[in-house]
Amino acid sequence: MTTPRTRRMMRLAPLRRLMGLALALAALGVRAADPTPVSVEEAARRLASGGFVLMMRHTQTEAGVGDPPGYRLDDCTSQRNLSDAGRAQARAIGAALRASGVRIGIVRASAWCRCRDTAELAFGPHEVWPALNSFFDRSAGGSAQTREVETFAKTVRPPGNAMLVTHQVNISAAFGTWTSPGEIVAGRWTEGGLRAEFRFRADAAPGAGALNGVLLVRQTDPGR
Repeated sequence: MTTPRTRRMMRLAPLRRLMGLALALAALGVRAADPTPVSVEEAARRLASGGFVLMMRHTQTEAGVGDPPGYRLDDCTSQRNLSDAGRAQARAIGAALRASGVRIGIVRASAWCRCRDTAELAFGPHEVWPALNSFFDRSAGGSAQTREVETFAKTVRPPGNAMLVTHQVNISAAFGTWTSPGEIVAGRWTEGGLRAEFRFRADAAPGAGALNGVLLVRQTDPGR
């Protein structure tokens, strides 16, 4: 049986994690420039040259911030998972990218079930890559994981592109921008760093709004 003090601490835990996230991003030297939003058609045109790293945030989840206390990566039932809308969103993204002719040679995902399910529903076969795991609860690991992503980006060559399905905190650390569920940021290794070049959505998810012709899902979870 939980005490009032325990319940209060559980309610404050997400806020503490968000404060830790902000400090972690500052320590990582997150870049402030925000990549230009483009339509999926324009994204397909730009991606035709290949050599891009696409970092995609998992699609919409059940309500909540982070994961329940005591969650385990080997037990999807202990985590915050995709909602029915998120599962439909992932399928729509995959279908839209295929219809647009976007060439994806490698698909990797975080070990979290919401990322693995997003990758499976959108793209099919994929590789689980620990470098994409969320460090929302352990900001100290972010720098090393971001360096792994940057090192990988150096190896991505045309004509293919690499799709990395991950979490908000990882995308912010790598590209210095915030994303909504299902949004994709495209960048590549240039001038000695991993640079974001544009962002796009490939779905018409429930609750989306329009901005400059690009669909944006309202953000409900700022960290995960």
